Amino acid sequence: MFSVTVRDHMMIAHSLRGEAFGPAQRLHGATYVVDATFRRAVLDHDGVVVDIGRAAEVLRRILGALTRRNLDDEDSLSGVNTTTEVLARLVADRLAGEIEAGALGVSGRGVEALAVTLHESHVAWATYERAL
Repeated sequence: MFSVTVRDHMMIAHSLRGEAFGPAQRLHGATYVVDATFRRAVLDHDGVVVDIGRAAEVLRRILGALTRRNLDDEDSLSGVNTTTEVLARLVADRLAGEIEAGALGVSGRGVEALAVTLHESHVAWATYERAL
């Protein structure tokens, strides 16, 4: 399986519900480094997994809709505990929708799976993987 990864970042504010989160139950900020990995078994006719420029643009657009926002105020996330794991799935699902809509061009149609990793820090991160 071949893979290509693009990277960007997002800065959000949120609070987490549940005693397990201790002080993170209060409103706080987080900056995530976000990796999006696109996978396919066979390269396209140009010998690539996906157009890296398009992949980076789509990731930037998806993260732009979340960055510098208090996720507690976002209607689409009402009632959702926006943990790192949940946010990784959210970004992956939005990327999948963009791929299905053709935003990655012809080479994007061959992508079989993707993984999104949100790095909270240099020592902690979470990944969500899904098939397309």
